[in-house]
Amino acid sequence: MRNKTAGFALSCVILFSLLISLSLPGITAHRAMAASNYLHTSGSKIYDSSNQVVGLSGLNWFGFETANNVVHGLWSRNWGSMLDQIKSLGYNVIRLPFSDAVLQPGVMPNSIDYTLNPDLVKLSSIQVMDKIIAGAGQRGIKIILDNHRSTPGGGPESGGLWYTSGYPESTWIADWQMLANRYKGNDTVVGADLRNEPYGGCWGCGDTSKDWRLAAERGGNAILAIEPNWLIIVEGVGTYNGQSTWWGGNLMGAKDFPVQLNVPGRLVYSPHEYPASVAYQSWFSDPTYPNNMPAIWDKFWGYLQEGNIAPIMVGEFGSTLQTTSDQEWFQAFTTYIQQHSLNWTFWSLNPDSGDTGGLLNNDWTTVVQAKQAALKPLQYALLGSGISTAGTATPSMPAPTNTPAPTPTPLPLTLASFESGTLSGWSIFRDANSTMNASIVSPGYSSTYALKVQGAIASGGWGGVQQLYSSAQNWTAYNNFTFWMYGDNSGAPMRLEVLDNNQPGSATDTAERYVYLFTDNWTGWKHFIVPWSSFSRRTDWQPTGAPNDGF
Repeated sequence: MRNKTAGFALSCVILFSLLISLSLPGITAHRAMAASNYLHTSGSKIYDSSNQVVGLSGLNWFGFETANNVVHGLWSRNWGSMLDQIKSLGYNVIRLPFSDAVLQPGVMPNSIDYTLNPDLVKLSSIQVMDKIIAGAGQRGIKIILDNHRSTPGGGPESGGLWYTSGYPESTWIADWQMLANRYKGNDTVVGADLRNEPYGGCWGCGDTSKDWRLAAERGGNAILAIEPNWLIIVEGVGTYNGQSTWWGGNLMGAKDFPVQLNVPGRLVYSPHEYPASVAYQSWFSDPTYPNNMPAIWDKFWGYLQEGNIAPIMVGEFGSTLQTTSDQEWFQAFTTYIQQHSLNWTFWSLNPDSGDTGGLLNNDWTTVVQAKQAALKPLQYALLGSGISTAGTATPSMPAPTNTPAPTPTPLPLTLASFESGTLSGWSIFRDANSTMNASIVSPGYSSTYALKVQGAIASGGWGGVQQLYSSAQNWTAYNNFTFWMYGDNSGAPMRLEVLDNNQPGSATDTAERYVYLFTDNWTGWKHFIVPWSSFSRRTDWQPTGAPNDGF
């Protein structure tokens, strides 16, 4: 459709195949992805959807990877209040660790105080994850999903690979594909940290059972085939060419064996760094410590940033700050982050990390001020609010010489707002054995009215709502749909359909059908941003005479 300039009528259609009740408060086409803010890379920088340089500065909130099957702290706090605190403290992203085990059907959380979190009653672990992601998005906080381990537990998986005997690579990839489908079109989720600390792997050795670089390509490309907008975050190994560092921190091999993804501008490398209190490393006893540390960081992974090869996101770093050595390390490392404008997620929000503690004290409420004071000058702005960073001491993020031209100010085209309080322009369609009803209800998500559709689809039947246009529509200046929908978590398959290239006034329907398929697998309001590239030509049916000339 983007290649057409005139001579076609379109309709947007939502089809239901089970008994459901959904609301849509307005469907809008936006110029140049105005409503979405997915991220992409160029050189060592990360850009937002307006091609402005941005930075990630966040926290790890762990628990979904543990035997609790849910983020920690909900025994003491309301989940929403914790997100409010994260935002108020200035963090713009959460790295959310999970295990493959927690994604299995029927897995339930076991450590929630439901008097503090009544809206989580009876929700499975992944449904709680949905809630947290939705709540983060409402607050302007982005999410990076982190496949921390296969089985429930703490730290990296025993053996340090991306798979185990009980969770083979096929399961690891299938789990990522499921998550990509689940959060596809939801720009709160901006990245996939493919595997936490795969220290047992090699880099560039060519053994497919051990070569983490090759596995990262397989996993990353499987995700991008479904959700091409995500950043693919690749951690290092433990040892390369006989030189060892922190688990996940050795990215020396990326110089000679870079990760190759099918979608350009999506790769981010992610080391982990810790002080002597976590584990001894030889450089901590160097007589020049801590002044020797920048050269260490440069050697193992910093060269990627400085060489404009790829962005670095330090996925974990933290300390209790109880020793002089740790305090010196922390000062040196935060200075390094600031000087090199690195992206980062601090380990951790949780105070129950045994060897580092957290940003929060053991009461799960008050803040360790020494940590917050050190991290505050490193923070970047919320990603929906431009590239200006908070505070006078915030690190600058200069655009590289080849900065792409910014996208022009977006001008939305509203297709349906429902604010007239009527169904004007909308109609029902169904087969003879199904029922379908549409009505205007109040309130909508952020408006006075919403369209409510209820249907019971007979076996083999069909039905939905549609808006048809009597005159030719030209949407070439726009490249996505955005809409809000209220989900019941019914599991019902959904279809957003566009009729392309039908001749206005023609008595014969020869319009080519393009569809975006998704599933009602969430509860409450959800924001969809669907680029044209996410639509595919229907293969099950096209009317006689429909062209096949591209969307």
